[in-house]
Amino acid sequence: MAIKINLAKSAGFCFGVRRAITITLKTTAKHKDVRMLGDIVHNEDVIAMMEKTGVKKIRTLRKNRGQTLVIRAHGLPESVFRRAEKLGYTIVDATCPMVKEIHKLARRMEQEKRRIIIIGDKKHDEVRGIKGQLKTKAFVVPSVGAAAHLPFARIKKAGVVIQSTQDEENARRILQKISSKVRDLKFFNTICAPTRIKQAEVKAIPLENDVAIVIGSSASANTRRLFEIARKLNPRTHWVRSAKDIRPRWLKGVSSIGITTGASTPDATTQEVVARLRALCA
Repeated sequence: MAIKINLAKSAGFCFGVRRAITITLKTTAKHKDVRMLGDIVHNEDVIAMMEKTGVKKIRTLRKNRGQTLVIRAHGLPESVFRRAEKLGYTIVDATCPMVKEIHKLARRMEQEKRRIIIIGDKKHDEVRGIKGQLKTKAFVVPSVGAAAHLPFARIKKAGVVIQSTQDEENARRILQKISSKVRDLKFFNTICAPTRIKQAEVKAIPLENDVAIVIGSSASANTRRLFEIARKLNPRTHWVRSAKDIRPRWLKGVSSIGITTGASTPDATTQEVVARLRALCA
């Protein structure tokens, strides 16, 4: 019997990633000297594609003439924008609009004299960008255990936002912990719609298929979360970056394979994985 391959409807780029790539490609078509602080998204294939168009990744800003700086999808601290303008860069902002909305919410709650709490990964680029919008120190909470160590005695008023690609269940547990300790709490669920859809699908895929495969870079936090959710539901869940990572032994005794992808995984990469699986199943 042939093995059935089921690809998630939400597989592929999210809106923010697709928009950032489109903006960057249009910018390289108009300008010769295009720079970017860090990577546009967390995916090696996308980064390689951007480099081919002429985008050069830089680590620090320097005084220049005529260079264009594209702001990546995850956003950057406000201080970086000001410094880039001062040094003479022409700025093209490709920050995801949903991330920009988190920036606005965090700044607004800070103006209300609230201590900002970000539910998210401390070292993630998006979280660093959110923190960098504020004048006061924000607390970053990645887990319920970390929430337990917040200095609640010093937090009278708080405002909570969530990294846009966080696991909803994890965020809910953290919020419960915080809300039990802080009386005056304002909360915005800023997990983006594409993340919600992908996470909802990945909860069904491992149960409806013998094997689940999640495609995406090891540097991608949202891909890691999809894998973690799926793996808890089905131990025969595998995380691959490309078709080269597929192992024939995974298909032994299998009648169906469910596939999903991280938000920054190109369709071409997914198609290569599907082609590899079909070749092994033939």
